[in-house]
Amino acid sequence: MQMDAATALLPLIAMAAAIVAFPRRWLVRDDVRAAVVAALAFVVLRYLWWRLTVTVWPAEGWSVQSAFVWGLFAVEMVAWFDGALLFAALLRRTDRSPEADAHEARLRGMDPADLPAVDVMIATYDEPLDVLERSVAGALAIDWPADRLRVHVLDDGRRDWLRDFAAQKGVTYLTRADNAHAKAGNINAAIARTDAPFFLVLDADFVPQRRILYRALGFFADEGVGIVQIPHNFFNNDPMQANLAMHRTLPDDQRLFFDAIMPGRDGWDCAFCCGSNAITRRAAIEAVGGGLPTGSITEDMLLTLAMLRKGFVTRYLNERLAIGLAPESLAAFFVQRARWARGAMQILFLRDGPLGPGLRLPQRLLFLPTHWLSQSLSQTAAMSVPAIYLWTGLLPLLNADGWQVAHYQIPAILGTVACMRLFAPGEYFPLASTAHGVLQAFRLLPVILATLVRPHGHAFRVTPKGRSVSGGAVVDRPTLAITIGLMVATALGLLVNANYNVQIVGNGNLVPVVAFWAVVNMLVLLVVATIAVTPPRLRTEERFAVEELGRLRIAPSSGGAAWLAEIRDLSLSGARLLLDAADSADADVPGPGDWIALEVAGVGAVPALVRRSWPSAEVPGTELGVEFDLPVSARRDALIAKLFTEGRDNSTHVRNVWWVSWQMMTRIVQADRGVAVAAAPRSPAPDWLAAEMADEAQIPRAG
Repeated sequence: MQMDAATALLPLIAMAAAIVAFPRRWLVRDDVRAAVVAALAFVVLRYLWWRLTVTVWPAEGWSVQSAFVWGLFAVEMVAWFDGALLFAALLRRTDRSPEADAHEARLRGMDPADLPAVDVMIATYDEPLDVLERSVAGALAIDWPADRLRVHVLDDGRRDWLRDFAAQKGVTYLTRADNAHAKAGNINAAIARTDAPFFLVLDADFVPQRRILYRALGFFADEGVGIVQIPHNFFNNDPMQANLAMHRTLPDDQRLFFDAIMPGRDGWDCAFCCGSNAITRRAAIEAVGGGLPTGSITEDMLLTLAMLRKGFVTRYLNERLAIGLAPESLAAFFVQRARWARGAMQILFLRDGPLGPGLRLPQRLLFLPTHWLSQSLSQTAAMSVPAIYLWTGLLPLLNADGWQVAHYQIPAILGTVACMRLFAPGEYFPLASTAHGVLQAFRLLPVILATLVRPHGHAFRVTPKGRSVSGGAVVDRPTLAITIGLMVATALGLLVNANYNVQIVGNGNLVPVVAFWAVVNMLVLLVVATIAVTPPRLRTEERFAVEELGRLRIAPSSGGAAWLAEIRDLSLSGARLLLDAADSADADVPGPGDWIALEVAGVGAVPALVRRSWPSAEVPGTELGVEFDLPVSARRDALIAKLFTEGRDNSTHVRNVWWVSWQMMTRIVQADRGVAVAAAPRSPAPDWLAAEMADEAQIPRAG
């Protein structure tokens, strides 16, 4: 079917006009959101009818071309089905914060003796002390009556140093004889040895905020609530943010799920337990057999399904009430995502999964693991089809030319992207989402297909965390090889077919479309290749921006002088200080190599070594970069509580999609995304500083 340019571009022009003119403030109304999704459904169904009847159905007989066309269409249909489930969820987004306000007011008005007891369970296997100390200190700092709060460290690593650390901190140390059923078995062993009516499970890298129980526990006033799930928020860069140097610009890759999708699932009563930051009613656990299911390595989702069958729902409170570590390297990222993908596929084969008895249709649909399969298949196909076409001549679309693609396909794609931006403007960025999907797809597709063939018998792998993760520059060679290989194949295919004498593609109707597609792919692949190269880590600890006054002192032998300093940022390992111009003019101001005592509000005096000194570029004065020497102690716990349990947020990002996309593209050509700061050997803190810490019990670092 031939059409002129005006006819071909009319739907695209209408779509663009609607996107520009639509007032986003209208989306607060349920009927407007439903109307937007209905309009998108019309555009997509119009496209799919053309796609099936014009570009697929004419493929007849048994041939490579027919198999290629039908295979691509099947992959695309899986992706559109997954998209339909996504938009269905986004239509019912909840905001539970007003309810949490009322519950908190009610709980705080109660006699503390009437509040329920809560077991806090920190599940650990091989995490080092620098990870665990934050979680333990944070759990002990939770705002809840002390006689109603019981903190337990569940050690599947059976480590003596951790047993001693737990004893020193006054928390219960629980272990078991074996590691059967991995994390689920570890938690089940603890459930059997505790008795509080509610328990909070924390992964070893998550730190609860002080208010977490007062904000979340009130939802259990509804006897039908089995779990209250808190989102996963992070205080460090995820691999995409770190490798593109975009922590302050780009949101972490889980924000779309936790800030947009999970509230939507909550509206359908299909939110699910996410392993950590989940408070569970013990009576609900007893109703499903007394422990977490062990049939899948994603025991959390299976637990939610088991509870749904017994009439218990999972409520989702989308507040930053616990913060943890995002994967600190691409290797750790792939370990985590492979475990999630494999576990999601496993539940398809279980009677207790979404295809088993006892669930309503919406529950079955929303618990299907279509996301893992659709993303891996569709992104792999999208990145490889141009090269396949250019080198073999196999048509991805039969009987189509550029005008028809512009008339049917592009409006459907543009409309889908625009609707996602409308519903999730702070979480969804097309280029970032595509690059992240491609990054995962190449590595996860073999895992997913292997799990579909052999669902069980796969080992549970813990995500590496803390100092076990390398701080040096690392190249993810498989990802880099795949991306570079696809880019080279696509570019050479374009060059070969640009030469009339050697061109492979005989039918030129789709060449302009595929050429544009190929260029877009190469830009995305360039971003993915950039992400595959991890620069050296600048610091071992993440810093939080603060604006407060501190007091620094020098050795008594040097006069014991003191200065007020503005603390500009703060971490467990150091701080950035600003001395005003009058003080910094003093010849005795400490410089690089000098030891000081920095008094921090709520913490006390912290021994610190001045590492750098430079004139401030913001205001008249001198800035100091100091490194702490703060071993495990009550003072260190106070600093952990100050940084990690009081709601500080060091993860800012912008909402402008064009700015984010531009920043991602510019990172491709920047060679200095990270420069390692070498830590020179140093002597221990001097005696006068060590004396200030001598009154506190200290534990040798271990693990």
